[in-house]
Amino acid sequence: MKPLSPRSRAWLLGALAVVVAAVIGAWILLSPRALSFAGGRAVSLADYKGPSPVGAPEALRSADLIARGRYLTQAADCEVCHTREGGEPFAGGRAFTTPFGVLYSPNITADPSTGIGTWTDADFLRAVHKGIAKDDQRLYPAFPYDSYTLIADDDVRAIKAYLFSLPPVHATAPSNSLRFPFNQRWLMGIWSALYNPDQRFRPHTDRSAEWNRGAYLAEALAHCGDCHTPRNLGQALNNRRKFAGAVTAGWRAYNITADPVSGIASWSDAELAEYLRSGHAAGRGSAGGPMAEEIDVSTSTLTAADLRALITYLRTIPPLRASDLPAPKRAPASDSPGPVQAGLDPRGREIFEGVCVSCHGWSGASLLTSYATLTGDRAVNDPSAINVAQIVLSGASRHAMEGVVLMPSFGDAYSDTEIAAVANYVTARFGAQPSHLTAQDVAAFRKVSSH
Repeated sequence: MKPLSPRSRAWLLGALAVVVAAVIGAWILLSPRALSFAGGRAVSLADYKGPSPVGAPEALRSADLIARGRYLTQAADCEVCHTREGGEPFAGGRAFTTPFGVLYSPNITADPSTGIGTWTDADFLRAVHKGIAKDDQRLYPAFPYDSYTLIADDDVRAIKAYLFSLPPVHATAPSNSLRFPFNQRWLMGIWSALYNPDQRFRPHTDRSAEWNRGAYLAEALAHCGDCHTPRNLGQALNNRRKFAGAVTAGWRAYNITADPVSGIASWSDAELAEYLRSGHAAGRGSAGGPMAEEIDVSTSTLTAADLRALITYLRTIPPLRASDLPAPKRAPASDSPGPVQAGLDPRGREIFEGVCVSCHGWSGASLLTSYATLTGDRAVNDPSAINVAQIVLSGASRHAMEGVVLMPSFGDAYSDTEIAAVANYVTARFGAQPSHLTAQDVAAFRKVSSH
């Protein structure tokens, strides 16, 4: 065989390099679908012989369309994203800070001029499944249509019927402020071609009816991955790290895989159900930020059967370790203040003693309410201290079984340096590893939460 000329070898090596680069690029930009991990055989709803996993739960199957739509709307968490602080439900205007600028959610009430009052069922189906509005504008995937595309057609129609049963609200959302080229909506057509399968939920024949119901709730309606799964370079869900945790809206959504250290494998079913119902599980912690909103508006409204199905599904997510999350420290701290750890800003203890200890106690085991107990709390045992700083900045107000649970906001009372100091003190005293937040970190948190 005649040896290749230097020019031919160069062409061959160049072609090989292009192929290798294309394979690596595809691996980075593309990831498995949400349910790819499950394997087995998935079939269309029409071909599935078991109980239907879609629709309202059994307790509401005989209810009217509006009642079923209300349940599905709550399960899909529509109200949280489409309601600004202090605004009318579903009237839009909530800001979402992204790496590319700020997006505002639209009005989805039945107002004909500023909402979706003129939309037909077909218009609404196309928006939910394909991410295309009535005026043919491409929607940004802050609206999780790549998850909602799994919702059954009848369920989408029921959601629309419920929204149209509510009083219309005349309200126009602020204009988005996205940088070029991200303000070019036509680019979302390319994004959708890559990441939106435009396929309804397909039950798995080798899984139980409860698992399939849980999968529908988690992947189609509740779209858990949008917060708990990190994103790839294309800003789509990286399902190779499915449910391993991510930072969303300035808060950390924790690992909910079956990992025993950083995930939920050590949680009992009762603890998970209580957390999803009330936002709190004794010895595990309390929800804050977006998760607290999700619980208050969405998972707290699920039937007991649907909560069991959701937990059944979560138990099967392959374990992935979040390497920066240690096993939570379960032993309470000392009942006395004790010395400040070396290297910590002493202002952290001063602030804790002045405004925190009366509720949380020096030991971290609150005598007032279990909601204020810090021992075992995942956020306190997170060395990034993101959620600790955020709860200090923004506070929390929850309606719990014990009455109204209030964590005041201290964002206006203390500087970035002081909030970093108290967050670092809390993690060092009550957590497994200390954090090292800086004033710059807190300033960045403020910027996200200010929108």
